[in-house]
Amino acid sequence: MIDRHWLHQRLQGFPRKPIPHAGLRRAAVLVPLFSRDDEDHLLFTVRTAHLNHHAGEISFPGGGQDDGDTDLWATALREAEEELGIDSERVVLHGRLDDFYSIHGYHVTPFVATIPAPHQLKIDHFEIEEVFTAPLEQLRDPAIHHVEDWVHKGRDLLVDFYDYQRYRIWGLTGAILRQLLEETVDAPCGAGWTGGHARQPACVHRGVRS
Repeated sequence: MIDRHWLHQRLQGFPRKPIPHAGLRRAAVLVPLFSRDDEDHLLFTVRTAHLNHHAGEISFPGGGQDDGDTDLWATALREAEEELGIDSERVVLHGRLDDFYSIHGYHVTPFVATIPAPHQLKIDHFEIEEVFTAPLEQLRDPAIHHVEDWVHKGRDLLVDFYDYQRYRIWGLTGAILRQLLEETVDAPCGAGWTGGHARQPACVHRGVRS
């Protein structure tokens, strides 16, 4: 698994590219990492089919910022707790990735964090159809990833697709996933916060990096 001290330092120093708000509503998502059998996994949600936005799509837990949220991190924690019952006091923040525009009119900030292993989630079935997890290493497999050229409202877009088992991860979630994979490709292995400062062998295989 990725050394968490390294991940924290990497993301705290990540040179985020600012984008203008352009009057869009702010939103945040939690990119939830957890360890199972000494291997990193990501947690994803499948939205229910009746929602106005992202119906039936795969996403990270998250949503729009409410007036009562002190900041966007509070938004990500609140949404994760409301959707999945994740205890915010047990979530360890490592940092943020780039902000993204959503085609549904949101300005989205992704927060990468470690969560407890999701053994007993309290799923809000009004919003969430199902939850699945994927080993980070399997998501690095180039055989499951492709990029398509799309046009949306006159704008050219490059859209990432990851076909993992029966799930298609794409769009905003695919873009966030791609950036996370790129930023952790040289990550040293470690156990939580005990890996120390020294670099260890990179936790990558499958031909991505020898």
